[in-house]
Amino acid sequence: MSEKSEKSEKKWESDQCDQGNLAEQLSFVSVDLETTGLDPKKDRIIEIGAVRVERGVVTGEYQQLVNPGCPISDFVSDLTGITDEMVEKEPTIGEVLNEFLKFCGDLPIVGHQVMFDYRFLKRATVNQGESFERSGIDTLALCRAFMPVEEKKNLAVACAFFGIERERAHRACSDAWDTVRLYTQLARRFGQNKPELFVPKPLIYKVKRDQPASEKQKEDLRYFIKYHKISLPVRFEELSRSEASRLQDQLILQYGRIVKK
Repeated sequence: MSEKSEKSEKKWESDQCDQGNLAEQLSFVSVDLETTGLDPKKDRIIEIGAVRVERGVVTGEYQQLVNPGCPISDFVSDLTGITDEMVEKEPTIGEVLNEFLKFCGDLPIVGHQVMFDYRFLKRATVNQGESFERSGIDTLALCRAFMPVEEKKNLAVACAFFGIERERAHRACSDAWDTVRLYTQLARRFGQNKPELFVPKPLIYKVKRDQPASEKQKEDLRYFIKYHKISLPVRFEELSRSEASRLQDQLILQYGRIVKK
């Protein structure tokens, strides 16, 4: 664990001293992802951050950059600080999923707008032939229940509202730690009066396994890239049929069709 993580854990533990019984009994994994976009059907995970809490005690931290097999947009790089160069030699999601699932165990997951992260994780897991059925808690929903209507409810505003000092926004592990602090703060303040809101509920998201790109699709893309002399960090073995089709359409729109002599 890094020095920064040790400081985070010590600060979190010091905040627990005056918490009620509910906060001391909580067991969950706080999860946050950074992704190439907002659509789990089209976009990819580029970082996983998670903090495991068992009966109110932090028992583990997980942080991993992920090679999405496709370019990261300038917008996402500016937002997260994660670049193509940073993930170039990192493992793919398929190479890290088993390790991450083992870290989570059977615990419910907690996240700020938890369904966003769950959709990406479940789609990635299903595509690896695994199952990821979970219950969870959404701290965004809790904030809507306990914060004034006129207040914004994003993670930054919610942490400020409840006096939680943040470290670094839009990096997965830091946001996962912030969510731990927010969730336990909410449990301490409101858990006795509204315990039913802190009971994990099944997360429902139905997804089918993506079909891999055909050999013809991959051959056409390789030829197109070679023809136009494009430098494109794409892992062809990771592409689904729909992703290969969308990528080809994007490249044709940007570079034009191949002119046959």
